[in-house]
Amino acid sequence: MNLTERKMVDVLKDLRKNFHVVGLKAEFEAEGTRLEEALRLKEVCMMADLGLTIKIGGCEALRDMYECRVIGVDRVVAPMVESAYSLEKFLGAAKMAFPEDERKEVVFAVNVETISACRVFDEMLALPSIGLLGGVVMGRVDLTGSMKIGREAINSPEVFDITRDLLCKAKTKSLETAIGGGVSAHSLPFFRDLPAGILDRYETRKVIFGCPDALGTNAEKGILKAVGFELLWLKNKRDYYKSIAEEDTQRINMIESRYRSLIEAAGGKIE
Repeated sequence: MNLTERKMVDVLKDLRKNFHVVGLKAEFEAEGTRLEEALRLKEVCMMADLGLTIKIGGCEALRDMYECRVIGVDRVVAPMVESAYSLEKFLGAAKMAFPEDERKEVVFAVNVETISACRVFDEMLALPSIGLLGGVVMGRVDLTGSMKIGREAINSPEVFDITRDLLCKAKTKSLETAIGGGVSAHSLPFFRDLPAGILDRYETRKVIFGCPDALGTNAEKGILKAVGFELLWLKNKRDYYKSIAEEDTQRINMIESRYRSLIEAAGGKIE
């Protein structure tokens, strides 16, 4: 573990102890997290005594699920689940990828993040296999995009009503509930105005906060510290790939200086 990663662990321990952070998140989907990055994040999570959530690439992304098993994640989240059928496909894939005894240790959740999905949410909850589903995440940015009302509307009364109704329905099946998408200090009044007991978590890009404790007076400071953690993570990622990109520079320069003219004279190409 390098110096930056040790700093990340210290930040996370503070967030866990003082700001009610319960886990970290990575995405094989929109974020494009590579396996080696997820493994580094898993080690950081373990050192900070936090769980790891992975958002896979789609409702039936079996390869991603297999990698989640390798990493040892606490939650698997499927994005853009638009129908009862896509939810059924996700739950079927989870059964294929995870043996029964391991499924007991993992929460399988879905992102409900379009107005179309919200309209058929009752059908999703009526599936015979719904017992395998453990949670629902409301993605507000994609929701507003699907409604053609713009990202700036994520905290609007219209989005609030849709979110409240969805989370209340999820609770009838005892599902864990979370909100993501554009989470900032400006989101806190939105979260606090929801009926008591229907919001379990809210998520920044990388950090997951546990409710209701994370809605207290220090919540804004906690969100800012979560952004600081993400900045450390991105710098660590940049430095890791920079070192890989530069590891052969000396060998390249030596070959070019010694053999460039001879290679070109022989008709070879080096660029």
